[in-house]
Amino acid sequence: MPMSETIEDKAAHAKEISKRLRKAYPDAYVELDFTTPLELLVASRLAAQNRDTNINKITPALFRKYKTPQDYLSVPLEELEEDIRDSGFFRQKAKAIRGMSQVMIDNFNGKVPSTMEELLTLPGVGRKTANVVLGYAFGKAEGIVVDLHHLRVNPRLGLSDKKDADKMEKDLMEIVPRKDWIDFGQWITWHGRRVCRPKPKCAECVLNDICPSAKLFLNT
Repeated sequence: MPMSETIEDKAAHAKEISKRLRKAYPDAYVELDFTTPLELLVASRLAAQNRDTNINKITPALFRKYKTPQDYLSVPLEELEEDIRDSGFFRQKAKAIRGMSQVMIDNFNGKVPSTMEELLTLPGVGRKTANVVLGYAFGKAEGIVVDLHHLRVNPRLGLSDKKDADKMEKDLMEIVPRKDWIDFGQWITWHGRRVCRPKPKCAECVLNDICPSAKLFLNT
């Protein structure tokens, strides 16, 4: 589908994509292990520039030790850095976690806020992390999680050609029904990890007959 098609055409295209990916990935879910909103917030921050599977190896011990925002502030910064060292960029992430914790204590009674506006006041939290927390900790669809897989997959599918995640999210929110916002983010991520990889597996893709890029890849 060309990028010049109307919003209505793109919405119909997105609807069919959603229908097929829902069937292909019925269990699609955020692949970070968590039991509380705080755990998901911290895990999401740690997952920046790393794999969810790697973060899931770190967080069991981390979450046994740190259960509240105050816990993250009660140890020396160097100790927290060591506890999350394997996440990569651990110094920046430790400072961000402590910054988030302080704001939660100061402004939100030590709780993870549950609106987009409030979450974005936390240091180091952008729309992607906020959407993950809202969707999977609070069941709120205030946007669509757009990650690196989306930046690769959605242009191939003809859904958005934006190179900026926030701008791509805005495009998607115009054509994907709100009831699918939470799931759609994961459907595209799962598809990007499993099939529509940098070198895509178009021959086995459930979307290859409606994907404008499939013929190009199949013929190369």
